[in-house]
Amino acid sequence: MADLTMGDLTLIPRAVDAEAGLASGGAGRKPDDPARIRDAAQQFEALLLGQMLRSVRESGGNWLATTDDASGDAATDFAEQQFAAAMAQQGGIGLATLITEGLQRK
Repeated sequence: MADLTMGDLTLIPRAVDAEAGLASGGAGRKPDDPARIRDAAQQFEALLLGQMLRSVRESGGNWLATTDDASGDAATDFAEQQFAAAMAQQGGIGLATLITEGLQRK
């Protein structure tokens, strides 16, 4: 499988165990485990929120004070990622909840 690239983000597909049908690292857990669904939905929401924050910063909105040096930019990127992850874990914009509910319906 090819790696998927989206801007600075690179998604690398995980190896799949042919016998269990599970991604590596998930031995003993079903792919539709509610905890895994919720975790994946929160990660997706954090990614989306992080991209929104980056877009605002790069458009000149300066929601977070930035500097003109590489270390300041790296620190700002990290801060945005952590802030987005914290927001998603606390409910964010509700996207993770909607995704989780939609995937758990049968």
